[in-house]
Amino acid sequence: MPEATQSISYFDLIYILIPVCIVIYIYFKWQLEYSIVIYAHVRMFIQLIAIGYCLKYIFNNNHPAIILLILTVMIIIAGYIAPRPLKKKQSFHYLFSTIAIFLSGSTTLYIVTQHVIHINPWYNPNFLIPLGGMVFANCMNSISLAAERFENENENGLSFEKQRNIAFSASLIPITNSLLAAGLVSLPGTMTGMILSGISPIIAVKYQIMVMCMIFSSTGISSALYLTLIRTKQRTPSILSP
Repeated sequence: MPEATQSISYFDLIYILIPVCIVIYIYFKWQLEYSIVIYAHVRMFIQLIAIGYCLKYIFNNNHPAIILLILTVMIIIAGYIAPRPLKKKQSFHYLFSTIAIFLSGSTTLYIVTQHVIHINPWYNPNFLIPLGGMVFANCMNSISLAAERFENENENGLSFEKQRNIAFSASLIPITNSLLAAGLVSLPGTMTGMILSGISPIIAVKYQIMVMCMIFSSTGISSALYLTLIRTKQRTPSILSP
């Protein structure tokens, strides 16, 4: 096994907590809510270790029904988390975010897996689950940004079209910055991982282009769908009334 792909021990992972603790200390020193940062890291460790063992089982017992169930759960969880930044959350926010993530994410995932990389079988979990995770997670983040910005602009009394346009543009800032910086400021995650695994940089570049286009399109479509659905809710008299 190449040295770059050797396993990392749990003990060695402790060292990466040093810079994490520095940030937590800054939270504490500046009297910010540092508990949420600690909770987020603890939860991340537990969730990733658990999913690692789950994926090991799934990859060895790949049944289409199980794969579709996992993707469905991922969409539901992403749809539930997306409205988190909102000050006034209502049930339709969760519903709309879930619908937007499902429609944009599943469509983009289908195009990528069936027409770009041509996975066989179509439910191959080695591709479908990691790529689905990328798509749904970025859709979730995009909707969070769009929803929060839309809510803030709504308080300023702007027209829906202006609120929508500002929120939509804001939701695409992270991925747009990533597109502009790719290859100049950073080597994106997929490309870096493949190179570390010993794969040719040219092949890695092609996959990274696919991933970045996949993320841009899915996040843009999901934000647009969410904002469009919010528009339909605003037109409902019961919502507009005091």
